[in-house]
Amino acid sequence: MTTQKDKIMALARQKGILRPRDLIAHGLGRRDLSRLVAEGRMVKSAPGLYGLCDYDITSAHTLVEAVRVQAKGVVCLKSALNFHGIGTQLPHQVWLSVPYGSRITAKKSIPMQVIVMRSPGYESGIQIYELEGIAVPIYNIPKTISDCFKFRNKIGLDVALEALREVLHEKKCTREEIRKFAKINRVENVMRPYMEALSV
Repeated sequence: MTTQKDKIMALARQKGILRPRDLIAHGLGRRDLSRLVAEGRMVKSAPGLYGLCDYDITSAHTLVEAVRVQAKGVVCLKSALNFHGIGTQLPHQVWLSVPYGSRITAKKSIPMQVIVMRSPGYESGIQIYELEGIAVPIYNIPKTISDCFKFRNKIGLDVALEALREVLHEKKCTREEIRKFAKINRVENVMRPYMEALSV
């Protein structure tokens, strides 16, 4: 006979990370979740986030936790650069974008920097990566480069230039791809002199 605890464990295997509201959606109780933690069969990885003890935690774990907490969050800017292996930035918080009008969720245990983007910038260039069994939306490389210039006052022009220089030198994307997203982000004129100055 399958117990409530068994169902919670199965759901945790399926989702990777559980929130109490995930249980409610499946008609399961929070009390059994607390008992599983007390029994050492599950762990509380952060306030409101639970996983299996034998769950394979990767280096992208904070990204997974952040997108589970922040509805409609997309990994962007410094965190996207780091994920794609671009530059020397090691962000101490997860950078996420959300669409204009979204409710921003704050969790002290998961440091996040949330950037509000309007359409069509928010929706453009999203790629889905499966990390720890969770679908994590992350902006692709050319969109991230154009975002760095759009939000240069938040992350620093030096970070944007370093990223642009590296992706062009290492041919991680084309100039045409970068220009496409620069046009969407309305930073074509800002980026043009830097693009022209950098030879491949």
